[in-house]
Amino acid sequence: MELLDIREKIETIDKEILNLIADRTDLAGTVLELKKSDGKSITDKGQEQVVLNRATDYATELNLDIGSIKQIYEILIRMNIERQHELSGEGNLP
Repeated sequence: MELLDIREKIETIDKEILNLIADRTDLAGTVLELKKSDGKSITDKGQEQVVLNRATDYATELNLDIGSIKQIYEILIRMNIERQHELSGEGNLP
């Protein structure tokens, strides 16, 4: 396999990752509505820990760097929280 072929494959994977992040972030609106109807706060530290634990457990199975995966998921969680605040009129995102 040529270096260019590998780089093209990486580019395809990167696009897939970004599409999945967009899909994940789009779910923030639905999550916000369900939280509102249940009288829950946007921030849910318990659920955040569940997500982090799930991600690090799976990272372990895949032999990935747990610290890096945890950082990535902390960013994803923060993005969703910011999106929920923005959708509720409390945020400053476009």
